[in-house]
Amino acid sequence: MGGFFNPEKGIWAWLSTMVDVCGLSIVWIFLCLPVVTIGPATAALYYTVVKCVRGRESGAFGYYFRSFLGGFKTGLLATLAVLPAALLLWMGHDVVRWYGTNLGGAAYILYVAYYFALIVPGGVLCWLFPLLGRFEYSLKDLFRTAFQLSIVHLPSTVVVVLLTAQTAVFCLERWWPVLFMPSVAMLLVSLFTERIFAKYSPELAPEEDTEE
Repeated sequence: MGGFFNPEKGIWAWLSTMVDVCGLSIVWIFLCLPVVTIGPATAALYYTVVKCVRGRESGAFGYYFRSFLGGFKTGLLATLAVLPAALLLWMGHDVVRWYGTNLGGAAYILYVAYYFALIVPGGVLCWLFPLLGRFEYSLKDLFRTAFQLSIVHLPSTVVVVLLTAQTAVFCLERWWPVLFMPSVAMLLVSLFTERIFAKYSPELAPEEDTEE
């Protein structure tokens, strides 16, 4: 009976994790509403998911807000830098999709090629905020490292981009997944990114399953 009532084991640990997953997702949504705060909010979500959902540490919301404030300036600048590029890529996607689906032939080939061309810029976007959540960077070094990782670890980049894109589509099509999917998506992304981070920063290895 003592084990059943232990808050660190069994159903209580599971319920605590679910509270963190849903609570962090909701906090992330609200902090993203100003749009320009998407960067620091996402970096903080990634960091907290790694520490508290994967790492089983308590105090998830304290971790989140400390990370949010600590990376606010760089995250804000990174968001301002990527928003115009992300908007252009999205508009280009809509244009190419229209031509590809309505004209067919060479236009459809262009449509498919555009998707492949999105992998690297999409990968840079997907690497930016996990990097910001785990390390301290200047804005220039942040973008440079995100670009390098997206190229050097291309297979993982492709998976992370597809995972992020599918999560976004899933949440846009329905309202209720936003209550938990942001945290779940970060958890799944971290399965790939944290192994790679540990290769370059061995001090991160104890938090991850990095045994060969």
